[in-house]
Amino acid sequence: MARPIVIAHHLILTAYGWWLPTDPRGSCSRTVGINVIAELGELHQGRRRVQPPSGAIREFYTRAEDVLSFGLEEFNTAAIREIAVGFGEAISEYRYTYYGCAIMPDHVHLVIRKHKDKAEQMIENFQESCRLRLSASGLRPSGHPVWARSGWRVFLDHPDDISRTIRYVNNNPRQRRMPEQEWGFVSEYDGWPLHEGHNPNSPYARRLKGDARDRRG
Repeated sequence: MARPIVIAHHLILTAYGWWLPTDPRGSCSRTVGINVIAELGELHQGRRRVQPPSGAIREFYTRAEDVLSFGLEEFNTAAIREIAVGFGEAISEYRYTYYGCAIMPDHVHLVIRKHKDKAEQMIENFQESCRLRLSASGLRPSGHPVWARSGWRVFLDHPDDISRTIRYVNNNPRQRRMPEQEWGFVSEYDGWPLHEGHNPNSPYARRLKGDARDRRG
């Protein structure tokens, strides 16, 4: 079967200090570059299949706060508004298309259509735009990194994957008993690139037809 064509990304940006490499839930890190962080726990790449109890996570971050350069801060209502403005500015500057967004107290979920920028570059652009806004508004001190150095990324290669991820992202605030979030910069997903009126002979449509034939044998 041919390699899938990526059509969108699920990006997860984590607030500074809130998902460390030795987090007991697992992390996306391959190495730990800071000794005091390494001493907090064992590195486990990827999410652990069996997740630790919430008390163990709280205890880990209580110890972590003693060794971090900056204190652990969640995004309050004012910070969430500034982050949303930063995402809106990114649309104007980079012409990104968002299909979903949830701004949580310690992380952010974005569903974003593929772009000439790679996922890593998009994460970097988002982080810098929001960091500058939070600093300018006085919600974070000058020099505060605001974000963990890199984010998580999941590649999406089918409209069904995008729709499922949008539902998951939209449900995040409800799970934390936060108000539902509706952002003006988010576009309703229309099934792209299999939207109404799409070209049935586009490279993506042809790839799906070829994959279907391969599955039928």
